[in-house]
Amino acid sequence: MPKDLEQTRSRKPVLRKPETTDGSAIWALVRECKPLDENSMYCNLIQADHFRDTCVVAEVDGEILGWISGHMIPNDDAFFVWQVAVSPKARGMGLGRKMLTHLIERDECGEAKALKTTITEDNDASWGLFRSFAKHVGGELTDEPHYHEEDHFDGHHDTEHMVTISLPEMDDDLAKAA
Repeated sequence: MPKDLEQTRSRKPVLRKPETTDGSAIWALVRECKPLDENSMYCNLIQADHFRDTCVVAEVDGEILGWISGHMIPNDDAFFVWQVAVSPKARGMGLGRKMLTHLIERDECGEAKALKTTITEDNDASWGLFRSFAKHVGGELTDEPHYHEEDHFDGHHDTEHMVTISLPEMDDDLAKAA
């Protein structure tokens, strides 16, 4: 195991709300995590500013190694996860699931009865993360095609499946186990 990966795994990441000054580091992390869709640096800055209460960064020794952007869906009792990025330096730590659990425990997401996200059929890493998360919280995972390749993306992007995970009430023991 490479030394830097071993050291990262031995330190506990700090999960926190992003600051506006994190925008460029978030943008660089997303670019590092192929095949994630890259947004503009300005988009990540706005997310870190306007949506900070429903986004999270994971930091180890001052370096951002994880990021989830999300928001509460207007007029719905669901939390939508837009993007999950975990640095190759932090893979295998369960960081994605820890960040998801951290977010749904926040007061700002307290009304959510479901977590939703969209995933393309071939994104095995995302399917694995969200299946693991659903199992962890005891929620049911369902999916259906939502944003279609031809209807929504003019043939330039694969169909995105809307994944919905029911969110049972989290108890303190489950939250601590995350």
